[in-house]
Parts: sequence; C-alpha cells; structure tokens
Amino acid sequence: MGHPGTTRRRVLAVTGAAAAGVLAGCSGGGTSGSATGSREAAARAEAALRARTAAASRALVTQYDAVLTMHPALHTRLAPLRDQAAQHTTALAPAAPPSPTPPSPTAPGALSPVPTDADEAVKELAEAERRTSDAQLAALATAPPELARLLASIAASGAGHAYLLGGGAR
Repeated sequence: MGHPGTTRRRVLAVTGAAAAGVLAGCSGGGTSGSATGSREAAARAEAALRARTAAASRALVTQYDAVLTMHPALHTRLAPLRDQAAQHTTALAPAAPPSPTPPSPTAPGALSPVPTDADEAVKELAEAERRTSDAQLAALATAPPELARLLASIAASGAGHAYLLGGGAR
C-alpha cells in the first residue's frame, strides 16, 4: 500500500465525479427570455474556470521545468509527464481570453526552491501533481459537461502521474 495518494477509491471517485458531470449536463431547461444572458454568464464562468485550471497546469509545468533544470539526469523519467502536463494546459486554455485577472497564487514566482536531492524533488513533483489533480477534480462541480469530462480526464492523468512519481513504476 505504498501510495496513499492514489488508491482504487480515488480512481473510482474521479470516475464517479466525471459521470456526475456528464449526467448534470443532461438536465436543463429554462425560459428563452433569460437564455441569452444565461448563456453569456455561463460562457464567462467557463472561460474563468478554464483560465484557473490552465494556470494550475502551467504552474505544474513550471515546476517540472525547474526540477529538470536542477536535475537533468531525471529528463528521461520526467519529460513525458511534463509534456502531458503542457498538453493539459493547452487543452484547458480558454477559447477566448477572459477579462484581465490578477496573477494566480500558483504563478511561477510562488514556487519553492527545488530540493538539491533528486528523490526529494520528485516527491515534491508527485505532491504537486496530487494537488493539481485534486483541484481539477473539485472544479468538476461547477464545470459544464464538456469541460467536466476534460477535467475528469486530466485529474485522472494527474493521479496517474503522482503514482508514477511516487515510485509505482520505475
């Protein structure tokens, strides 16, 4: 049981949350008079959610880059995971730029220094993957169905990355 962050229960929770997001999208309705305003508000909310989740993925990529700079010997192990995190950032990017927002608290300047011990640096990356995965899983509650499916997939991928970084597959 060496991986407390990634368990069958967690994988089932991610899958269940994705299913709940899909089912939530099946119900709907409303009056046509407020439909335009509601659609615009929903579009703004989705763009803001995409911007927040993309920022979290960008911060994760920045952390990967910092670790790879400090520990180039880890490139073979970390580069594929870093590249997937970068793809998540691209997939989550808002279609249209949202209104200007203040910098995210997870901006690159907020990162802590990379440990000089490579194993410790990888452990910190695993924890960052878990935090990012948890945040994207929590965002499912307010995401529209299509975005909820994407977030569920990215959260599952992050949980897998955390598992791999924890030593599950070397």
